[in-house]
Amino acid sequence: MAIAIRLARGGSKKRPYYRIVVADSRAPRDGRFIEKVGTYNPLLAKDSPDRVKLLNERISHWLSVGAQPSDRVARFLDAAGIKERAARNNPNKGVPGEKAKEREEERATKAAEAAEAAAAAAAEPAVEETVAEEPVAETASEEAVADAPVEETTTEEPAAETAEEVQGDATNDGESATAPVEGADDSAPADTDANGESATAPVEGSVEAADDAAKAE
Repeated sequence: MAIAIRLARGGSKKRPYYRIVVADSRAPRDGRFIEKVGTYNPLLAKDSPDRVKLLNERISHWLSVGAQPSDRVARFLDAAGIKERAARNNPNKGVPGEKAKEREEERATKAAEAAEAAAAAAAEPAVEETVAEEPVAETASEEAVADAPVEETTTEEPAAETAEEVQGDATNDGESATAPVEGADDSAPADTDANGESATAPVEGSVEAADDAAKAE
């Protein structure tokens, strides 16, 4: 039967308390044991004397009959000077596995992409500011040009009104110059010849003869 010196857990949830026991290596961790040879309370400070308590004589006895301490118990025995613990060297223990390497590569890729995005975002505002300054100058020039025609319009309006008034006066004058005088149609002959005499005016003798003939009838 292989005998081991190991820890058996006790206590409550999140408040562990361990017993250092000598038990069969095939027995459950918290199961049946042969002898209790010490205690270990991890809740106490590391410099507390009650953190680890050992029965040196009984432990030495079980070591002499072939009992093998677990790694944690071997640390306690080495600190107490009962049995020296051989130094271990496992250079591959700290080497990350394949999945850990993949995760590390993904993190590095994401970090590089984030750095590039931050650099691009930092460069964009400077370009936007330079582009935004140019429309401001154009807007100022457009406002100046827009103000100038308004002044010309205000100055030209009286001139336009004056031209309309002159045109209206000329129209009135033309109507008065060309309008016929009352009674002009009765007094003035319709047609005149070259000497200014009426070409269609009837002869006085012919009119009187026609009147006499009408009376005789």
